[in-house]
Amino acid sequence: MDKTLLDKAVAFHGHLCPGLVIGLRAVEAVLQEPVLGKLPYGKLVCVTENDACGVDAIQCLLGCSAGKGNLVLRPVAKHAYAFFDRESGTALRLCLQRQKAPDQSREAWQEDLLTLPLETLFRRSVPAYPVPEPPRLFPTVTCEICGEGAAEHAIRLENGKKVCLDCRRAYARRW
Repeated sequence: MDKTLLDKAVAFHGHLCPGLVIGLRAVEAVLQEPVLGKLPYGKLVCVTENDACGVDAIQCLLGCSAGKGNLVLRPVAKHAYAFFDRESGTALRLCLQRQKAPDQSREAWQEDLLTLPLETLFRRSVPAYPVPEPPRLFPTVTCEICGEGAAEHAIRLENGKKVCLDCRRAYARRW
């Protein structure tokens, strides 16, 4: 484990915790990859399948961010991260395989996460989903109910009015 990376991730996140270590170890694994690990800072695309602490390690150490469109949230509550190079098509998904034992302390779990071999910690596979498209710019449309602007792709037509997602009325008659 590179202490410099650990210190940088802790400074960004605010404290050391097991979740941050999971993301840090995912960073460590992807940096060892022959293609993905050699991409310039900020060029790697990450789809995170959680919104946990580990995402902070990926943001600060790999340059992935929602604002740049190269950090995409796919909230399925798994400690899994998919990494992509849009140019070469190279992709890797890392999914945590070692879970905290019921009788294990938080500190012991964190130490295991820091020291277990990467091959034991993560299952490696090809993501079952494609690389997210690059970010697009959308015109802003004014909601005819609240008057606030929203990106065109998030506007719905309801009773002949353009409405934002906050103002639309959900329709739940479908299974």
